Amino acid sequence: MSLKAQITEDMKAAMRAQDKARLGVIRLILAAVKQQEVDTRVELDDSAILVVLDKMTKQRRESIRQYTDAGRDDLAGQEEFELGIIQTYLPQPLSDNELADLIGQAIAETGASSMRDMGKVMNWLKPKVQGRTDMGQLSGQIKNRLNG
Repeated sequence: MSLKAQITEDMKAAMRAQDKARLGVIRLILAAVKQQEVDTRVELDDSAILVVLDKMTKQRRESIRQYTDAGRDDLAGQEEFELGIIQTYLPQPLSDNELADLIGQAIAETGASSMRDMGKVMNWLKPKVQGRTDMGQLSGQIKNRLNG
């Protein structure tokens, strides 16, 4: 079953269960997917949907940080709830060891030796880690390996 079909089925289940909070978040996800499809005029496959979900996750994390800093725990709680539901559709996160192995493999495959090769390494890694790790942290780890 495709990811989009799974999300749609979960929406129907939330409607039947009258779980309004969960239903609202699932509708946000489907709206973001639909918006991307309209913008690109292409029906999204699972990997493209993961990119949309990854972006939504990043937005929620930033909002949580800002709300917490401002003392708005009620809004931060809502964002955490949304983040939890969005993350259920993302693949299992990579462990630190798995990520380090992938970075090493990417550096070896691309022949990267300096910071100039950062783009090559990121392009090699991105499809393999999309939705499974924070891209900002990944970038930092690659920089450390290429500089170190």
